[in-house]
This record gives sequence, structure tokens and C-alpha cells, in this order.
Amino acid sequence: MMSMSDLSLAGKRVLIREDFNVPIQAGRILDDTRLRAALPTISKALSAGARVMLVSHLGRPQEGQYDAALSLAPVATRLSELLHRDIALVKDWIDGVSVEPGQAALCENVRFEIGEKNNDDALARKIAALCDVYVNDAFGTAHRAEASTHGIAKYAPQVCAGPLLEAEIKALSQALKQPARPLVAIVGGSKISTKLALLESLVETVDQLIVGGGILNTCLRAAGHAIGRSLVEEPLVQVASRLLGRAAARGAAIPLAEDVVCARESSETAPATVKNISDVAAGDRILDVGPRTARRYIALLEQAQTIVWNGPLGVFEFDQFSQGTRAVAMAIAASQAYSLAGGGETLAAIAKYGIGERLSYISTGGGAFLEFLEGKTLPAVAILQERARAHPDYVHPSEGY
Repeated sequence: MMSMSDLSLAGKRVLIREDFNVPIQAGRILDDTRLRAALPTISKALSAGARVMLVSHLGRPQEGQYDAALSLAPVATRLSELLHRDIALVKDWIDGVSVEPGQAALCENVRFEIGEKNNDDALARKIAALCDVYVNDAFGTAHRAEASTHGIAKYAPQVCAGPLLEAEIKALSQALKQPARPLVAIVGGSKISTKLALLESLVETVDQLIVGGGILNTCLRAAGHAIGRSLVEEPLVQVASRLLGRAAARGAAIPLAEDVVCARESSETAPATVKNISDVAAGDRILDVGPRTARRYIALLEQAQTIVWNGPLGVFEFDQFSQGTRAVAMAIAASQAYSLAGGGETLAAIAKYGIGERLSYISTGGGAFLEFLEGKTLPAVAILQERARAHPDYVHPSEGY
């Protein structure tokens, strides 16, 4: 991909697609991680003297209708604070944006525009006409082919990847394409169905695969264990059995829980009991791994040279069911391995245990993070590559995606 640093931006109209899809409640941003991650890109363009237009989506509004609850106004306010300069919100921007060199404006929610989500060609051309340079810095949306992430890159005069997008691709490539081994992956979550493609991909590449949550329950059922009333996907028990068999055949058997934390219900006040896996009763719900299992996982992580983490091991929102996730989080933080983490619940766990500074890289992507790990082509990245190959001055980097 062409890099933003490869292009001259002085005086040019530079449209930067960012991912500012942040949680907002009553007009207040609850987590500004994605905004902070974009600051180096924005600052670099401003310092170069570009006329910066920032574009992002927020939520899932009905196209063609303005929705004040999904306005980017709180984002404009917070960006102004973080950048120490006024970032104006432009509501009607599709027909033109006036911005001076070294200044930036935030365009209103691009999903208010009809045709954004289905990658409408006419809309893509219209947005492309606003700029001299299109910068895609939104890794979190790279798995979607939309007008502002894919279509625009076909028509803008110059296109490139922003520093954040480049950093994401480099970090994920390092973890999966040239990993230092042993490579250990942790995949948790409530449903095996939502991460089936990821599990099938990882089971072929990792040296050890740790599973948690409902995914673990389904694997336990596949291995013949009684799991009481625990969350399980019965239609996928045979699939889980195949995953267990494939991992064992590669010499990377998926370690199943020896002990678990059970309760009669999943709630903040439910009493928790540690049981051997063989002692789970008919009315029990498995809501975390037990201390013996956690120690076993920690030992595997201590041997790792590369760690990929996506998803908690239990219902970590409640303290009595959080110890497995906490143990793994602290082991990753203490490790000298290259560690890569991503996904909404994973980011929440990282924040809860205060270990963000101790991980090698934290991905801002959700679906894009998963699809990259699954080995899928990301449309917004592919179009940047296509345009780069067509550029007369392009030289393919040795470490490219």
C-alpha cells in the first residue's frame, strides 16, 4: 500500500477516513480509545499543511435521515480537546467542505448518506471529488466494502494508508505470518458459531489454542463432559469435536478445563463454587475456569513467544467469575512475548485490569481484527493495494501486507 508519508500533503484537500464509532451515552463519550489512536495521523496531516476533512460513521442510522442521537457532535468536541484546536462539525458536507491549510473539519456521520453501506458508486464518486488525497486510516471498517472505505478509493486522485491502518496490518502480520514460536492463541466468547472461522484458521497455525466461555463449554460437551445448564451450542458439538481432533493430530491439543467455577445463575450476587469438571451438577452453569486450569494456562503462556488474545474466559464482568480472565490477562502482561489483543470484550478486560501499557499491540478493530485472523481479504485494504500497484512510482515494500 502507498503510505501517507509517501505523499506531499501541503495545501491539498486530504480526506481521512477514521473509525470514530465510539460508545456515546447522553451526549458523552464513554471510551475515547479510537479517537486517541487516530491523533498521530490527524496531527501529521495538519503539520504538513493539509486541508483536512475527517470522515467516520457512528452506529447504524437509517440512511437519508438525520438522527441527533447518532450525530458526531460529541466526537468533534472531544477531538477539539485532544488536538487543542477547534474541529468544526460540518453537517451538510457532501457537496463541499471549506477548510484552510493546517486546519481540520469533521464531516457528519457518513451513514446518514444514502448509498454508504451498499458502496453506491455515485456516492463514492461524489465523496472522492471532495479531495486530492484519500487516506484510509480506519482499520476497524476495513472488512466492509462501503462508499467511504472502498468505493472512494477507486476514484480519488491519490489514495494511501494512514499510519494507524499501517500499524494494525503490520502488527497482525507479525503475529500470524512470521510469528516467533511457540504461538499461543486465546479465544473466548459466548458462541463458537461467531468465531468458528477463526478457530478453524488458528487450529492450523498455532502451537497452542486456549478456549474459554461458551466456546469452552461446547468443547467440553464434545469431549463427553457433563456441563449442566451451561451455555452451549448443541448443533456445533460435532464441529467442536473435529476441532479438538485436528488440534490433537497437529500435536497442539486444545487444553480443556480440569476445574471450573459454577453457579446456579449468572448474576452479580450469585454464589460461586469451584468444582472439578467431573463434579458439575445438572443445575450448574459453568461461568469461569477454575484456579487449577488457570495455572495450566499461565504455564503455557509463560512458554510462548507470540500471544494472540481475543475474548474472555468467563463472565468477567462479575468479580466472582473473573479470575480466569484476570489470570490470563496478567500472565500476558508479564510475558516477554509479542502480544496482540483485540475485540470489544477483550478491550474491556484490558481496561478493567489496567494492563494496556504492557501489551505489545492492542487492535482498534473488531470485525476486521477477526477477519484478518481468519485469513480473509479485507476489501478496504485490497483496493489500496490495487491502486498502489497501478502507481508509476510505487515500490513494493519488503514487509508489506
